[in-house]
Amino acid sequence: MRIDQVLAHAGYGTRKQVRQLIKRRYVKVNGDVVTNHGLHVDPNTDVITVHDDEVTYQKYVYLMLNKPSGYITATHDRKHLTVLDLVPDQYVHYRLSPVGRLDKDTEGLLLITNDGKINHMLTSPKRNIWKTYEAVVSGVVTEKHVEQFRHGITLDDGYKTKPARLTIINIEGNRSLVNIMLTEGKYHQVKRMFQATDMEVLYLKRTKIGDIQLDDQLDPGQIRPLTAEEIAWLESLKEGE
Repeated sequence: MRIDQVLAHAGYGTRKQVRQLIKRRYVKVNGDVVTNHGLHVDPNTDVITVHDDEVTYQKYVYLMLNKPSGYITATHDRKHLTVLDLVPDQYVHYRLSPVGRLDKDTEGLLLITNDGKINHMLTSPKRNIWKTYEAVVSGVVTEKHVEQFRHGITLDDGYKTKPARLTIINIEGNRSLVNIMLTEGKYHQVKRMFQATDMEVLYLKRTKIGDIQLDDQLDPGQIRPLTAEEIAWLESLKEGE
């Protein structure tokens, strides 16, 4: 693999920026200064350094965040805190992006990665990957609503959603605790589905994406790398291509 490819994948910048590092003699392989950006290296066996700091090569990074309320799902924003502000410094070299979108006031499971193919697979409605949410809703959810969700809900813009699974967990007074499972992610979709049935979502939290469950050991705002088992499930999606 070319040295400029390795460093670009490791988050040291674009190919052009990496070549400037090489031109300025900041890059070494096995102790020798690199002057050729096309030099072929083995990132698993060669010792590569930038500014004398060893490069730990990892092509793809997969992180799980327990998103707190108050953060927007974006890579950057001039006015608001974004979910990437919660990513530890050790990952700043990687060009990470959130997978899909959670509203500013929505909490729970958010995956963050630099694997564009996985990002697309998880967010494409054609893949039919179930996303599970827990919600507190104003109003009493009944089996009638369960049936409506099962057949799809017509939203305020006329779009009819794909079938969704609605499960009643508990009802206290005029509030209902429910689970919702969807395979698509239209703008404010869960909130708009309940609005179409004259109810309001008071609290919303995503708990699962496909086979990946939100780690209950993660407090809001905390983040961790995915486990080998979780990554294996992501890799299995690629095998189906």
